[in-house]
Parts: sequence; structure tokens; C-alpha cells
Amino acid sequence: MREPSKAIVAGLLLLIAAPAWAGPTDQLREYTDKVIKVLDDPALASTDRRAAVRKVALEAFDSTETAKRVLARHWQARTPAERDEFIQLFADLLERTYITRINDYGGEKVKYVGESVDGDLAIVRARILTKNGTEVPVESRMVLRGDRWLIYDIVIENVSLIANYRSQFDRIVRTSSYEELVRRLKTKPVP
Repeated sequence: MREPSKAIVAGLLLLIAAPAWAGPTDQLREYTDKVIKVLDDPALASTDRRAAVRKVALEAFDSTETAKRVLARHWQARTPAERDEFIQLFADLLERTYITRINDYGGEKVKYVGESVDGDLAIVRARILTKNGTEVPVESRMVLRGDRWLIYDIVIENVSLIANYRSQFDRIVRTSSYEELVRRLKTKPVP
């Protein structure tokens, strides 16, 4: 029997040792599976569950890209310190709005139905299958950062998270000021 060449062995070892490059759908599925595993774990207390979901969200989202797109034309006028503050305030708002509602999860399933990639941007289309059989269309808009696809926007039933907040925040800045927007974000009660 002929022994494989050293080049073939070295190539196979590199393939096995190297992390598999994940496309946007694979990356999104990985994030989703982690969250579902946390949500389905009956041993986790509510606060532990929330912390675990927050950890996955921090890993899955490009909070800078999301904040930049939400603030839109008002982003350029901000100083680096103001941008950093806004990124954190917006991340806190999203956590209060969405992660604190994880107890509403009722065993929904995710069905991935397609993806489109354009350079370092991608859209992954999925359907959330509810327990009563309803399918809710969801798009995850993603950006490639290094070797990972990160979410920067989610569109549920044709409503974009970014577009929704962008219009609200733009109205506040135009009718009051950026400082008023920051004040409101800071004074929102934490549930």
C-alpha cells in the first residue's frame, strides 16, 4: 500500500486544525442555536438566562455598525467620546427592549430559507415558526468583520430595527437636540 505524500498529510492536518469558514447563514444558525439552548435550559434562573443571552448578543451583533446606521446623518457630527457613549446607550436600550423579554419565548423554531452575499454584506432570510403554525418572515442583515459575520440589522415582517429607531431618533434630534436624545436614553427605566 502506498503511503500518502507529506504534502497531502500536511494539507489534511491544516484543514482539520483550521476553523471552518462559516458563511452568513451558518454563523447566524450558530448564534441562534446558542440562544435557543440557553432559553430551553430549565436549570437557568431568569437573571442567568438573561446574562447568557446578552453574552451571545454581544458576540453576534456589530453594535458600532448598528448605532452608526441608527444615528445616520447625525453620526458624523459626534465626537469619538459621544459615539462611544451612544453605542453603549443604544446597546442598553436594545437589551431593555428585547433581552428582558426572553421569558416570552415559547419554543418557536427557525427555518432558514435563503441568503444573499454582496462583498462584506449579507442578508439571511428565515421564517420563525410559531407554536400556532404562523410563519413570521425575518431578515438578518450582516456584515463581515474579520472572519465572522455579525448582525447589524434585523427586519421582522418588513420592519427594520434600524429604520424604526432611526426615524424616532432623527425626530428627537431635529425637534430638540442630540443632547435631548442622550438624556432620554439615559433616563429610560430599566425593567
